[in-house]
Amino acid sequence: MNRTEFIIAVAIILFVAFILGWFASWLVNRFTRVTKAEVGELDKLAQALHEAEETRDQAITYLQQREAEMTNQLSQTEAELRAAMDGLREARREAEELRAYVEQINAV
Repeated sequence: MNRTEFIIAVAIILFVAFILGWFASWLVNRFTRVTKAEVGELDKLAQALHEAEETRDQAITYLQQREAEMTNQLSQTEAELRAAMDGLREARREAEELRAYVEQINAV
């Protein structure tokens, strides 16, 4: 193979590579091209997603507030229960003392 044939072979290989690259670029652009209708749909989806995220954030805030309220109410209820149990314990003790006093008086 002389110098001229080598140059022609390299030129043909480079030309074929250029054509294949151009064709591949054209295919990629053809399949990834976004039309105006698709852009409009993407905008609608983005807006819907944004609204859904805002709704989710509001729901999380509401649930956190409700949880705080319920925790506070539970604490108050537990405090009331402890007070009622202490009162019941004291009433039972007094009833036992009165029962013992009545038995003592009846025994005399």
